[in-house]
Amino acid sequence: EEDSTSSFVCLLKKMKEMRQMEKVVEETEEAFTERMEALAEHWRDLHARRAQLKAHVVTSGTTVKENERLRTQALKKAKEEKVENSKKESELLRARRELESLKKKHQKLSKKLLKYSLFKRYLEEVVENSQFRDIDDVITYYKALVRTRKDLLQSQWWHRQLLEQGKVLQQQIRAEKEAEMLQCKNDLVQLQESLEQAQRDICQWEERWAKAQDRAARKALELKSLHMAIHSLFQ
Repeated sequence: EEDSTSSFVCLLKKMKEMRQMEKVVEETEEAFTERMEALAEHWRDLHARRAQLKAHVVTSGTTVKENERLRTQALKKAKEEKVENSKKESELLRARRELESLKKKHQKLSKKLLKYSLFKRYLEEVVENSQFRDIDDVITYYKALVRTRKDLLQSQWWHRQLLEQGKVLQQQIRAEKEAEMLQCKNDLVQLQESLEQAQRDICQWEERWAKAQDRAARKALELKSLHMAIHSLFQ
């Protein structure tokens, strides 16, 4: 399917290049024809000027000096025209070479177009047996599918990236929570140890408090006995 798609794309490109090349060939042939016509017109003008110059020299009866001046001007003009004609011939030769190159490219494209004509017939059959109006609709639909596939692949790639980032973030959060839970367990152990120590201290202080209350009771009893003895002695 990928080979067929590539062949189909190549066919479309070659058809487009073929049309462009035919247009360039037509424009080049028109330019070549215009150049040939302009060059022929220029040669006709040159011959007409030379004929006029000869007639003028014969009929004017000018002096030898004037004839020499006219001859010098004519030679100069002929030299300039020769240089100009040489330039035009070079341009014409270059145009012919370009035309030959374009013709060769045209032949290559024609061969390739003949090679891919099978796909053209296939597309025509697709148009006949589908809802598409012409081959351009098929091309437009194909390009839309390619863009959609590209967007889908891009979306899937971003989805995988987000999933991977989510996994990494989840692992980081899990590690942080585990560290917090370990710290909480350590704090809880310390608090339990502190509670046990406090309970032991309370027991000790309760024993001391009981001893202190018992001692205070004995002292109070002794004080009461002493008070009664003093009262008896006073009586």
